[in-house]
Amino acid sequence: MDEVRPTSGAQAHGLVPLFPPGLQAIYGECRRLYPEQANPLQVTAIVKYWLGGPDPLDYISMYRNVGCPAQDVQEHWHYVSFGLSDLYGDNRVHEFTGPDGPSGFGFELTFRLKREVGETAPPTWPAELMQGLARYVFQSENTFCSGDHVSWHSPLDNSESRIQHMLLTEDPQMQPVQTPFGTVSFLQIVGVCTEELQAAQQWNGQGILELMRGVRVAGGPWLITDMRRGETIFEIDPQLQQERVDQGIETEGSNLSGVSAKCVWDDLSRPPEDEEDSRSICIGSQPRRLSDKDTEQIRETLRKGLEFNSKAALPPINSQKQSHERPQSRKDSLESESSAAIVPHELVRTRQLESVHLKFNQESGTLLPLCLRGRLLHGRHFTYKSINGDTAITFVSTGVEGAFATEEHPYAAHGPWLQILLTEEFVEQMLPFTFSFSWPEKKLKISVLPDSVFDNPLQ
Repeated sequence: MDEVRPTSGAQAHGLVPLFPPGLQAIYGECRRLYPEQANPLQVTAIVKYWLGGPDPLDYISMYRNVGCPAQDVQEHWHYVSFGLSDLYGDNRVHEFTGPDGPSGFGFELTFRLKREVGETAPPTWPAELMQGLARYVFQSENTFCSGDHVSWHSPLDNSESRIQHMLLTEDPQMQPVQTPFGTVSFLQIVGVCTEELQAAQQWNGQGILELMRGVRVAGGPWLITDMRRGETIFEIDPQLQQERVDQGIETEGSNLSGVSAKCVWDDLSRPPEDEEDSRSICIGSQPRRLSDKDTEQIRETLRKGLEFNSKAALPPINSQKQSHERPQSRKDSLESESSAAIVPHELVRTRQLESVHLKFNQESGTLLPLCLRGRLLHGRHFTYKSINGDTAITFVSTGVEGAFATEEHPYAAHGPWLQILLTEEFVEQMLPFTFSFSWPEKKLKISVLPDSVFDNPLQ
């Protein structure tokens, strides 16, 4: 990438008739907020993505925002992306689907960074951060939603900062825009500490964002990221953890329905009969791939889990009808096509297992209490989807509809997708969760292993 300034304010803001309409619409919203900054500093992809370049965002504009003294909002830099939505409408990047649905992925990213004293130009590192998130969206075709979290595990600016992860929320100033190619909303990146990320996972992102809005140094009303922040909101106000987060988990459960993880599972009931057996899903073997039908069902499962007030339900494998009202589009959160594609399998049968061994790396293992306390005890489900293959493990409670695991056969596999049904009584028995992961009377064993076991599967 390289830093450039638009050659002229008029051209940059779409007064030339041939200026791309999608780009013009977003510039119009920026111009509404910043009428005095007609020629903002931009970071642009040297080689555009549609010409084979590595960066999906064509531009990131950077504005100086004076804040709002009346709301105690401090001065900051405001970054806006261009490229996750359809800027051109000619199928060079996004498939044109008409003006009625979302444009491209339906959103652009923004970021608000505290302006340091004496700073005369915005730092450019947020542009690379936004490009990294955009690459994930383009490669996975998974979109972001307000309240989502991103585990980054590194200071966002590559410093020694405690701000090492992100939450996403609606931008407080930018309004959704209608373009000839669909609608575009604006999702703001909010930098958070590890403890705040964990609280968002255990409870929900929207709840943590609301707490941060009430703490000026943690972001304030507009959720401005301060990379020099040295304390979490729980260190600033210790009562927030017990009175808000713990109580929220207890009464509402967790809004996190699944994660990408390092995980595998073994069928301990019997040795594998052949290479087509799902028992082959183990370390040291090449797992079978999930079918497109199963992949779509898992994505639909995760999407439904993000609907906070929805009834817990897994889309049944036998369903040949759409289970939701969204248009068939890759833009739906955590799904790439309509669930109408889910049809009965003729070659892959559902198998009931007598005994299973689940294996997780340490980071995934730390989410098991969340899965049990924050999801299953509230009648919901939780899915681990392997990042190293097509293995998937879904924990379901008794109240989840559409599961192929039942109380009579609580461990069931459909190819490399395993479902574990845990009754409320069993979950209560498993809690508080410790590192003793064996329940012989239930024929269940769970291991939390070092990353090296998954990175070097033949060892």
